Amino acid sequence: MIVAHSLQELGSISSPIHLALGVFDGLHIGHQAVIKLAVESAKRSGGVAGVLTFEPHPMGVLVPERRPLRIFASLEKKLEVIESLGVEVTCVQNFTKAFAATQAQDFIKELATKAQRLESISVGEDWHFGKARQGNVETLREWGESLGFGVRTAAAVRVNGERVSSTRIRQELALGELRGAEVMLGRYYRVQGRVLKGRELARQMGAPTANIQVDNELLPPDGVWQVMVLIDGVWRHGVSNLGVRPTVENSGAQRLLEVHVFDYQGDLYGESLEVVFGNFVRGEKVFDSLSDLEVQIQADIANVKAMGEMIIGKN
Repeated sequence: MIVAHSLQELGSISSPIHLALGVFDGLHIGHQAVIKLAVESAKRSGGVAGVLTFEPHPMGVLVPERRPLRIFASLEKKLEVIESLGVEVTCVQNFTKAFAATQAQDFIKELATKAQRLESISVGEDWHFGKARQGNVETLREWGESLGFGVRTAAAVRVNGERVSSTRIRQELALGELRGAEVMLGRYYRVQGRVLKGRELARQMGAPTANIQVDNELLPPDGVWQVMVLIDGVWRHGVSNLGVRPTVENSGAQRLLEVHVFDYQGDLYGESLEVVFGNFVRGEKVFDSLSDLEVQIQADIANVKAMGEMIIGKN
């Protein structure tokens, strides 16, 4: 997939281009419906399917105190999911206060000029854009008629009668309702982080762990979880503790994700790992002694092994 970082760079695409426009901060099934329209249009016409997205999140620029927590660990992970949807080119527009002041019509004119063979634009049915959100689907259609591109809209997607949104997904993740969030995402929620050097107390208890400093801003509640961990392209079954480890750390300790991967002996220090959470086992708690903690760890391992492995797909 080609990744552009300005509207100017879209001019290098010589084929007709079909663009899905949006922030797409969660790339949930509602966002995927918009992108699917662009992919389908490109297949019918022989053109190129593209996405125009905005980073950082506009709310974080315009109202920093209301900036939503990132659903993706990084822009790179977001681009991976976009590419998996059949997109051939993605333009990541840097969202600044100056860009936010652009009139909606001026933005569309510039887009149609820079993307010299703009064939169609796909958006959500209630999409608004431009200064003061003055642009909408109706005005976009009007400008499309004069500038030579078509407009397709995707209806809102609902789950259990409620509209799918990134806000709902954030709420579900924070509550630990991962399955509900994942239905709306259309994929497992993955977290990613680098393995840090630890005190190796868990190794002394017969359950060596990888201490992961997680990059994601959204995490489920603290406690012990069944997990699957991606190591060298292979998903491996394990158990994790998310939290501040109150039995062995002082107050104010850094929140970490400790993962014990079953039947794995390799050195993971410095590696970047991806983790998918499965079933919640128990909440984090303080034990009276390290021996009590060790007994509980072994019980947690047995409990999670009895659950069996989850099946993780590509996305």
